[in-house]
Amino acid sequence: MPSSVETFEAERPHLVSIAYRMLGSVAEAQDVVQEAWLRYTRAAADDIRDPRAWLTTVTGRLCLDVLKSARVSREAYTGQWLPEYFVDPDDGPAARAERHDEVGLALLVVLERLSPEQRVALVLHDAFAVPYAEVAEVLGTTEATARQHATRGRRAAAEGAVRHNAGLAEQRRVLAAFITAVNSGDLRALAAVLAPDVVAISDGGGFTSTALRPILGADKVARFFVGILRGGRLDGAVLEPALINGTAGIYATGRAADGGPLRGALGVTVADGRITGLFQQLNPAKLSVSDLL
Repeated sequence: MPSSVETFEAERPHLVSIAYRMLGSVAEAQDVVQEAWLRYTRAAADDIRDPRAWLTTVTGRLCLDVLKSARVSREAYTGQWLPEYFVDPDDGPAARAERHDEVGLALLVVLERLSPEQRVALVLHDAFAVPYAEVAEVLGTTEATARQHATRGRRAAAEGAVRHNAGLAEQRRVLAAFITAVNSGDLRALAAVLAPDVVAISDGGGFTSTALRPILGADKVARFFVGILRGGRLDGAVLEPALINGTAGIYATGRAADGGPLRGALGVTVADGRITGLFQQLNPAKLSVSDLL
């Protein structure tokens, strides 16, 4: 029989994947999984008939606690809060659209709008096919209430979702057109690649100055990004194509206008040939960047 260590390590990728989807933070996900390991070592082996189910329940409960406490800290956060990004090189046509430990940027952003209970229920049931009876155990409620949390979360996610239906090739094409238009300062060209209801959200985390609230509408978003370029904020920066949680994006390094270090990533969502969302992550603590970059 496998040892407890071997059993746990076999489940670790599954648990980290669950926790990352729930929390939007790699560091927090790893901390939660480590705590699940400690509880696993303290539990009586005879009480654990199904290690995966037991560990999933414990991880879910820990994530629920983190989400509830995070609501307070995120309310005090400087500006907008975006999830942590996985940044990988964009290797062209052969690049993978996603990795096993990622979840799409569009979904991560919309999950932030859900209550802790809704997020836990939706992730466990819809993403990992955990039965409602087990979801109820995680939430400490009835099966009917767990089902209701998932239903409400699903509805809220659908209502707040940023449209995103383009393949990687189309994402690259539209993003390239956006960059060209921004560089030229051509607002008309920008209007052609931005959806009328486009939203731009920037997370500076207090490390760099940026928009503190979402920017809505093609005209305002276009002027915001042209203003960044004309203001010299990207002077001297190196921009590289990248995959941001599996979607087309840009990774930037260099010096900011104030002389400080610049490290950030821009991910986009695309639907029907136009950009529907631009998500700037400028908090360096929330970028998991591949060593290949």
